[in-house]
Amino acid sequence: MALGTCRAVLITGCNRGIGLGLVRGFLARRPAPDLVIATCRHPDQAQELQRLKEQHQNLRVLQLDVVCENSIKKVVQETEALVGEQGLNCLINNAGINRIATLDSVTAQDMRTIYETNTVAQLMVSKAFLPVLRKAACQDVVMGIHRAAIINMSSQSASMQLFLQYKKSEEVYPYRIAKTALNMITCCLAADLISDGILCISLDPGWVKTDMGGSKAPLQLKETIPGILNVLANLREKDHGAFLDWKGEVVPW
Repeated sequence: MALGTCRAVLITGCNRGIGLGLVRGFLARRPAPDLVIATCRHPDQAQELQRLKEQHQNLRVLQLDVVCENSIKKVVQETEALVGEQGLNCLINNAGINRIATLDSVTAQDMRTIYETNTVAQLMVSKAFLPVLRKAACQDVVMGIHRAAIINMSSQSASMQLFLQYKKSEEVYPYRIAKTALNMITCCLAADLISDGILCISLDPGWVKTDMGGSKAPLQLKETIPGILNVLANLREKDHGAFLDWKGEVVPW
């Protein structure tokens, strides 16, 4: 099935980088989803999102601070009103932060801050959206983003088996550890939600030149976004609980 059969998709962390790239990518697809919900902490400051909103009737921009319980509750209610009984087909947990922290410089506060945003928040957001995801899952029997899916944006630097290939990641202790924990969340969700028909994966979007990825990243958004969208479009039950990269290749845990 084509990606356009995903009726409603919600993406977190859309004010810049990969999140904004995904919004543009979904809107550009033919057919596009009926509803693209882009969330960020400060929609009024997200100029590009607001510009896109003026150009695309199927785009909604909602406020969401993923570490704020009240903000999560509010955006779930707003989403319920938008999607109705057909539910939400695809939740992309993209929001995240990073900071340089080596073994010598890392602090307990660094670890708590990154873990709260990159790990705990992803679980809490996923949990909050389960009612609308379950509504969508009831509309079909074949797994995929056209039915219901949770996509957790991870990183190859989270792979314990590929540890030695990513020596530079020693500079980002909190980020790397938090993303490894996020992968376990994917595994747990996959085990718990298979009976609901909600597909769950971890996805490595690649090391991309963004504000967070930095100028040394080897990839451009124009390379990775089409790849990510193609991977999402082709997800099926065989991929449930997997760790994939932006080319659709399996990443070892």
